[in-house]
Amino acid sequence: MKAMVLCAGLGTRLRPLTERWPKPAMPFLGQPLLRYHLAVLKAAGVTAVGINTHHLPDTMAEVARAECARLKLPLHVVHEPVIQGTGGGIRGLRDFLSGDDFLVFNGDILYPVDLQPVVAMHRASGAVATMVLQPMPEGEKYAAVELDGAGRVRRIAGHGPGGEGLSPWHFTGVHVMSPRIFDFMTAEGPEDINREVYVRAMQAGQTVRGVRVDGYWSDLGTPSRYLATVQDVLAGRVRLEWLGVDSPLAGTMRGPGGAWLSPEAQVDTTSVEGPVYIGRGAAVAAGASVGPGVSVGAGAKLGADVKVQRAAVFEETEVAAGETLSEVLAWGPHRIPAPLGGR
Repeated sequence: MKAMVLCAGLGTRLRPLTERWPKPAMPFLGQPLLRYHLAVLKAAGVTAVGINTHHLPDTMAEVARAECARLKLPLHVVHEPVIQGTGGGIRGLRDFLSGDDFLVFNGDILYPVDLQPVVAMHRASGAVATMVLQPMPEGEKYAAVELDGAGRVRRIAGHGPGGEGLSPWHFTGVHVMSPRIFDFMTAEGPEDINREVYVRAMQAGQTVRGVRVDGYWSDLGTPSRYLATVQDVLAGRVRLEWLGVDSPLAGTMRGPGGAWLSPEAQVDTTSVEGPVYIGRGAAVAAGASVGPGVSVGAGAKLGADVKVQRAAVFEETEVAAGETLSEVLAWGPHRIPAPLGGR
């Protein structure tokens, strides 16, 4: 089975971080976010992966090649000089994907769930596509996917045939598709898979199904959501251990104070109040106070008497002696506010 990870987004809400990394390539607890996606896809039985690129295409392709090589997954890359939207992006990999049913995974989420049952249900249903859903997150305003009593999608973000007695659900950004979906795409130009392609398929009498899959889900598209997701993983609210050796945290060692320590990290653990992640080669000076809820990227340096809590310090960033960081993302000279009440 093949899969596509959507990797062409601009990441405007995460600037300036996305001036250095496309969202799926951004470091998250010492690993590119893409590594989490690939671990989930490999566990679902995926044997080859495709991506689309647009923003920082060379960086995105380089990270994807390294991560796919790590998992021995063949990689297919398609560059979009003009961004094509979710539907156009999938269409761009038609030759790669069209041999069998395939998975599509948004590149900017964290959603470590078992997708094998979803694939099996999709194959058995005969649907043109299956959308993976969850109850609408409390307090959020995501566009709803509306299902009828038989689990068929009838309206997406207000578009579609509609009907009586529909229930609203939240779309996770994961789908399983039949190659028949390509019949409902335009020949060229940007288009949206949900609001346009699926609606055409439903209006033509095809079935798009919705399947609920419970598990941790987060959209990392803003500084506050990124930092809140770091907090959730560090606090043990996200199940990653079932991924075994493919778990992105598998190479770390649990140190004193509830810290995940990467190889070559230099830290006086008496200055750490867990949970904390310390990346490869990071150095924490004596007298620093780190934690709780802190991620320190590879090669970062925290000076004497710094105080860091509920924060993410990115790779190679220096935090000067005496500096205090709280509810921020720190990268180079940038200190990006990430209030945890504003996720």
